[in-house]
Amino acid sequence: MSISSEHKALGKQVTSSLHMLSPIVELNVGGEMYTTTLSTLKKHPGSKLAEMFTGQPKLRTDSEGRFFIDRPGTYFKYILEYLRSNQVPTQCIQDVYKEALFYDIEPLIKQLEDSPQIFGELVARRQFLARVPNYSENIELMIRIARAEAVASRQSSVIVCVVRTEEDAARCQDALNSLDMDKKSVVKFGPWKAVPSISDLLDCIQMDVEAKGYKISFQPHVAEKGFRFKSHDFFYKFLFTWW
Repeated sequence: MSISSEHKALGKQVTSSLHMLSPIVELNVGGEMYTTTLSTLKKHPGSKLAEMFTGQPKLRTDSEGRFFIDRPGTYFKYILEYLRSNQVPTQCIQDVYKEALFYDIEPLIKQLEDSPQIFGELVARRQFLARVPNYSENIELMIRIARAEAVASRQSSVIVCVVRTEEDAARCQDALNSLDMDKKSVVKFGPWKAVPSISDLLDCIQMDVEAKGYKISFQPHVAEKGFRFKSHDFFYKFLFTWW
């Protein structure tokens, strides 16, 4: 038999095995074992999860013959609870939301997006940060600077300038020039057109850097040279602690 014929035969076997699939299905999801019904898994026909068990899905099995899905198994129980009883999870919302997106279960996605946690992140915080120019790039720049200065040190620091308005940016320019002359790296955030304050943005910066696994804190940066305004109104020192 040729290789192409073998592939065709294998495809027919897979399709046939799915048509003959028991209504009771055993799953291995990232090492967590689950038993459910085929109808539960296919409850939402347009979802990726349903497609896994429809037609000719790309399913693998473990050594015990259970269908294997290479996803975090801990949160799959919440997915099953929803499919079985339409119960929207109240725990691990962010993680369950990621899984709902992966399995493309649209009704669950929409209901989770109405939850305070996801709504606040997607509609409030992310929409605000989208109005802060180069926010994500600046977060990565902060981390690169901190890592470069971490050699043989317990802590490294990054100076951050946060300006909410064009007027504030103009007021800070002399200070920025002075720091540049002293060869001190400064990461500048802003200005932006949105309600949140400088304090809100500082909290976001800390939150997003910590989400990447870093231990970080911040405090007002006291300038060594005198400026025509209080430097701590716009300049902050972020401390990365390495050990």
